[in-house]
Amino acid sequence: MPTISTFFGIAIRMYHNDHLPPHFHARYQGLAGEFSFDGEMVSGRITSRAALRLIREWAALHGLELEANWRRVEDGLPVERIEPLR
Repeated sequence: MPTISTFFGIAIRMYHNDHLPPHFHARYQGLAGEFSFDGEMVSGRITSRAALRLIREWAALHGLELEANWRRVEDGLPVERIEPLR
C-alpha cells in the first residue's frame, strides 16, 4: 500500500485495486480511517479532532492531486507523492 504523504504523525495511503467511490486511507496513532477527497471520514476509528482537522485541511489543498492519483491507480500506474502539510 503506497504512502503518498506523511505529516504530523499521519500517514496517507492509496491502495491499488481499491473499491469505489474514490478515497484515501489515513493512519494516526494506530487508528485508521477511510476518507473522501474532501477530507470527510467515511469509515474508520480516528478519534483525534486535531488529526481529523489536519486531514481535512490537507485534502482541501490537494484534491486535484488525489484525483490524479486515483486515475493512476485505476490505470495500474504507481501513485505520486503529495506534499505534506507544514
